[in-house]
Amino acid sequence: MLCTVELDDELAELEASLRTVRPRPVAPVERHTIDDAVTAAIAGDAGATEQLLIFLRPLVVRYCRAKLGRLPRSFSSPDDVAQEVCVAVFRALPSYQQLGRPFLSFVYGIAAHKIADVHRANTRDKSDPTAEAPDVMSIEDGPEQITLRNELAERTGHLLRILTQRQREILVMRIVMGMSAQETADVIGTTAEAIRVAQHRALNRLRKQLAAA
Repeated sequence: MLCTVELDDELAELEASLRTVRPRPVAPVERHTIDDAVTAAIAGDAGATEQLLIFLRPLVVRYCRAKLGRLPRSFSSPDDVAQEVCVAVFRALPSYQQLGRPFLSFVYGIAAHKIADVHRANTRDKSDPTAEAPDVMSIEDGPEQITLRNELAERTGHLLRILTQRQREILVMRIVMGMSAQETADVIGTTAEAIRVAQHRALNRLRKQLAAA
């Protein structure tokens, strides 16, 4: 993986180049206009590329934090991985049209691959006692707040482990990311109705587990 400094420099260089060559103001990218923005960015429209980056970065950051937030500290934080995903997406952008799938599916496919790399590296590093470091805590957190936060995170992680990988992925996209059923279906490769059914079953399973606890 690229180091954080290299990723920051590459994204900063991309943004700077876009600002210098952007010919006209471009409307912010929204979910319903993303295909038009992608087409324009592939054609070399710097303004569309910049707006696409602005649109994607917070989505990718939230996704990486949701998927990696409970991992022990390693050489990659969720935000580092999000930076790497953004760089990889824009490097691969010219090849996107050849893939024949929704753009968000393309983006999250890259993100899932990077996250899988981090999980594999974390598994390898568990045998190294120096691989994990204590979480950095806010100076405003007192002992009670730290304990409560850790207990809540641990309970949530344990609760989600009763779900299948597919159910967890759907809940992350629908609840954490705020994606529509159709957008989630496009990413996973199914129908919107199947996503709604899977989400309903996953939430019912969580409710039953909470009631039994």
